[in-house]
Amino acid sequence: MNRAGIIDTHAHLDDKKFRQDIQNVLKRAAEAGVTRIITMGNDFTASRHACILAEQHPEIYAAVGIHPHEAKEVVPRTLEGLRILAGNSSKVLAWGEIGLDYHYDFSPRDCQQDVFRKQLEIAAELELPVVIHDRDAHEDVLSILKDFTGLKAVIIHCFSGDLAIAEECLNRGYYLGIGGTLTYPKNNKLRNVVKYVSLKHLLLETDCPYLAPQPWRGKRNEPAFMTAVLEEIARLKEMPEEEIAKATTANAQKAFWGE
Repeated sequence: MNRAGIIDTHAHLDDKKFRQDIQNVLKRAAEAGVTRIITMGNDFTASRHACILAEQHPEIYAAVGIHPHEAKEVVPRTLEGLRILAGNSSKVLAWGEIGLDYHYDFSPRDCQQDVFRKQLEIAAELELPVVIHDRDAHEDVLSILKDFTGLKAVIIHCFSGDLAIAEECLNRGYYLGIGGTLTYPKNNKLRNVVKYVSLKHLLLETDCPYLAPQPWRGKRNEPAFMTAVLEEIARLKEMPEEEIAKATTANAQKAFWGE
């Protein structure tokens, strides 16, 4: 089948696990039909590295932001530095990965919420889409996002809610990022969501080097492996893989490029 043009909407190519073979990773991605990759920022350093990678490689684009794990380290100049990064590169497409993580609570919850709100304010001002990290924090994430109705686009990364939460997201026009966890044998909740929600709200992502699909589980994930996610969505929706690839690519182009 022709998968050309697939977009990996969430990667971490700045991770040290890619340091020695990024060219080969990109080559394998292209061979699998993955022609564009958006690499995320977790803190200021990762955001800067994402911007550098984007400038060095035509197929890579960047997002900048502070992950909730790092919220406790944020000072005013951190956010101002990210604002400057975003304004200095035409290849910065989004603000992310930002949000709340109540699973690990590496940063206090009130601090996470404060940094989340401040970043949403900047993203709205800069008219950038936002990429949301939501782990065990669905209610607070949706509550905070409700105060920011003017965002260019909202992508719920690695969606982990149930069908009711998915429907709430879709009613607001959000996109759901679907990655390797869809292929895990015990993840029937996510398969149920993907089976029943509208295809026009789904995006493909890897979160590489994390969360490799089942055939490579426990190994370093990479953009080329995203085809396993595409295949599983096609199976669940009983649609041709070409149709899933075309639709999710169109969704990504609309969410991130405004096309």
